[in-house]
Amino acid sequence: MDDEQEQLSVYEQALREEGYLVLCARNGKEALRCLEASPFDLVILDVVMPVMDGIEALGKIVSRYRKMPIILHSSYPHYHTDFMTWLADAFVVKSSDLSVLKETVKALLKGRLK
Repeated sequence: MDDEQEQLSVYEQALREEGYLVLCARNGKEALRCLEASPFDLVILDVVMPVMDGIEALGKIVSRYRKMPIILHSSYPHYHTDFMTWLADAFVVKSSDLSVLKETVKALLKGRLK
């Protein structure tokens, strides 16, 4: 999830090319509504978003869906030191090279399926 439509489109396309079914939300509140409506295998959250930021959404998702793997994906690496971000399964710094994000998704899903 990301609040910038262009970024959302890039992530969505890259993950679809990897064979994943992707649903995008523009903020944490939308993401929570999506999770309530349908089960998901993994959530990717941007940290800085309008309405409800990724850290607040992370807390709500973890409290409701304890086993849901969550990746925080942010342009701001300093958020990794915020203790609330430690609730996430992974923290990936945004880059034009999406290989780290894709590998993290793959690893978390593989671990969940074991």
